[in-house]
Amino acid sequence: MVVDFGRAEGVVRRDEMIPRESFRTGDRIRAYIYDVRREARGPQIFLSRTHPQFMVRLFAQEVPEIYDGIIEIRAVARDPGSRAKIGVISKDSSIDPVGACVGMRGVRVQAVVQELQGERIDIIPWSPEPATFIVNALAPAEVSKIVLDEDTNRVEVVVPDDQLSLAIGRRGQNVRLGSQLTGWQIDILTEQEESERRQKEFADRTQLFVEALDVDETIAQLLASEGFANVEDVAYVAVHELSEIEGFDDETAEELQGRALGHIDEKNAALETKRVELGVDNELAELEALAPAMLVAIGENDIKNTEDLAGCVSDDLLGYVETKNNERVRVPGALEGFDVSVEEANALIMNARVKIGWVTAEDLLPPEEEKAEDGEAEDGKDDEAGAAVTDEASE
Repeated sequence: MVVDFGRAEGVVRRDEMIPRESFRTGDRIRAYIYDVRREARGPQIFLSRTHPQFMVRLFAQEVPEIYDGIIEIRAVARDPGSRAKIGVISKDSSIDPVGACVGMRGVRVQAVVQELQGERIDIIPWSPEPATFIVNALAPAEVSKIVLDEDTNRVEVVVPDDQLSLAIGRRGQNVRLGSQLTGWQIDILTEQEESERRQKEFADRTQLFVEALDVDETIAQLLASEGFANVEDVAYVAVHELSEIEGFDDETAEELQGRALGHIDEKNAALETKRVELGVDNELAELEALAPAMLVAIGENDIKNTEDLAGCVSDDLLGYVETKNNERVRVPGALEGFDVSVEEANALIMNARVKIGWVTAEDLLPPEEEKAEDGEAEDGKDDEAGAAVTDEASE
C-alpha cells in the first residue's frame, strides 16, 4: 500500500499490515516509520502497523504519563491483530503504571485496541528480577514454581494441573508472547509432570550409585537425597561432608570416596582405550580442557587430530539450528551435552590453531596487552642500550 505524504511517499508492505484489515483510497492511516532509504528517485519511507514500537507510540499518545516519561514501556511482544503483552514501570512510586495505561473504565487502552483492530493487550508490571517478570508475563495463569538456568537462558515454570492450558494459551500464544516479552525460553510443566520427573531422576541417581559404588539401595538413596548427582560429586567432595550424613561415619565416608575414585579410574581407562581405537592421536589428547569422555565424543565425530579441531568452528562442537522443509531442526555438535560454552569452545579451537602454528599466542592478545608488551620490550631495549653505553664508558 502506498501512502501519500505530500512531498514524499511511504510504503506499507503486506507483512507490515495487521491481518484482515483493509484501507481504501483516500483513507487516513497511522503507522510507524521503521526505515528510510535514500534512492535515486527520492527517499523511500517504510511504514509498519505490526512493529512493536507502533504500539509504544500509540500508548504515548493516549497516556500522558508515558509521553512525559513518568511511565516507561520496557518490553513489548505482539501477535499482530490477535494479542499483545507490554511490560511497564513507573518512575514515580505513587503512580500505578498498569492503572495509568488502562485508564478510567479502560478508556485509554481501548483507544489503542480499536486502532489495532481489536488486538487484546495484557499490561504487565515490569520487574528487574527475571523470575518476577516471567511470572507476571504468564498472567493470567498462576505459577507454583520457577527454576532459572542463566547459562542457557531457559526457565522451567511449574503450574497447577488445571492451569496448564491457560499458561500455554491457544496454539501456544500465551507462553510464546511471554517468552518474547522476557527474552527467556520458557518451558511449562504441570505439578504432576514435575513430580514424576523428580521421582525418575531420584531413581536413576539411586541406581547409578548402587552400580558404581557397589552399595545397597539405602545408602544410594541417602546420597541421592543429599543432593549428590553423580559419582564425581562423591569422589571430590570433602570427606567431612560425607561423614555428616546421618548414618555415616568417617570410615564409611572414606570407603565411599575410595570406591568413587576407583570407579572413575576404571571409566577413564575404558575411555582411553576407546580413544585409541577411534584413532584420536596423543597430541590432541594433550590439549587442556579435553576430558577423556570429550575426546571419545569428538573422535566419534571424525575429529581425530589437532588439525581437525583447528579447522572447526564453535557450531561444529556445540551444534546449531537450521531450517528443513519449513521446520526448525537442531543439528547436534561433537560436544553436545558436555555443558561447554561458546567462549570455551572458541578457546579450545584457538588453542589447537596455536599448537599447529596457524596463529601465534601474540595474535590472540587484545590490542591493549600487545601495546603494553611492546612498551615493555622497548623499555628493555633502552635499558640494554644504556648498559652498553655505561660499559663502553667504563672501558
